[in-house]
Amino acid sequence: MVELAGSLNLDAILTAHERIRSHICRTPVLPSSRLNEASGASLFSKCENFQKIAAFKARGATNAIFALDDATAQRGVATHSSGNHGAAVARAAKLRGIPAHIVMPSNSATVKIRAIESYGAQIVFCEPTEEARETKCAEVIKGTGAMLIHSFENEDVMAGQGTAALELLEDISDLDIVMCPVGGGGLLAGTAVAAKSMQPNIKVIAVEPANADDAAQSFRAGRRLVTEKKFTIADGLRTNVGEPNFEIIQRYVDDIVTVSEEAIVLAMRAIWETMKIIIEPSASVPYAAIAERVIDVDGKRVGIILTGGNVDLDALPWNL
Repeated sequence: MVELAGSLNLDAILTAHERIRSHICRTPVLPSSRLNEASGASLFSKCENFQKIAAFKARGATNAIFALDDATAQRGVATHSSGNHGAAVARAAKLRGIPAHIVMPSNSATVKIRAIESYGAQIVFCEPTEEARETKCAEVIKGTGAMLIHSFENEDVMAGQGTAALELLEDISDLDIVMCPVGGGGLLAGTAVAAKSMQPNIKVIAVEPANADDAAQSFRAGRRLVTEKKFTIADGLRTNVGEPNFEIIQRYVDDIVTVSEEAIVLAMRAIWETMKIIIEPSASVPYAAIAERVIDVDGKRVGIILTGGNVDLDALPWNL
């Protein structure tokens, strides 16, 4: 193993893993002979759809909240999220016995609202824009003294997310490639640092929807770009990549590729049908890149982080 420079390093990820291990699941790594045959590679899927809250986000939020000193923690935590991060923060705050304030857009899905409420968090609604979310969250923090737990621009969150790759590489040795989706870049930053620290020659490849390709554009340009996002079924990946995340991505990620909406749906269905597990659209984008032959994995050993399994079963994409 090699140690990477910077405060987000292997030591930070190992510390995060020790801190959160009793509060999360060590999720299984599953192979699939049918997907191997279809891809020409040996695929190993790290199934974070079996994680607490059914998403990898439980790792980062739990690490960030349990890393707080007692005085800070007692003031509570706050974040803005319409999805998995909000539930992860609410759950971790409940485990630590502190208040949580979750700012959500007024048009959030009822199932997501109920999930966050079930952990006892205080929900504050706002208009469904990024600016409104950030403004309302700042107001909540000013009024309560709560600590912001950002969904990706927080090094403790990144370190927590990196524990998924840590476990993957502990369980499956000699991977040639590790793949994950990219939205804000918290998972990708943690994954890249963990992977390159443990196996310096491994390739780290991220995938995002072509309709939300700011990270890929930024990677090619060599500077962070903020773009307007079109519709994508992988709604968890619509976020622009964070500034601190992009700095890490530039240093340690080998490539960022994009996939079509059709490929995302087909990949999601293929995993449901072959592996008999439920994953959400955002989780299917790495396999979509393999199935579309966007990257060359022939004869390679490839680790894939399946990021989550929160799906609206009344609106499955192949039934629309």
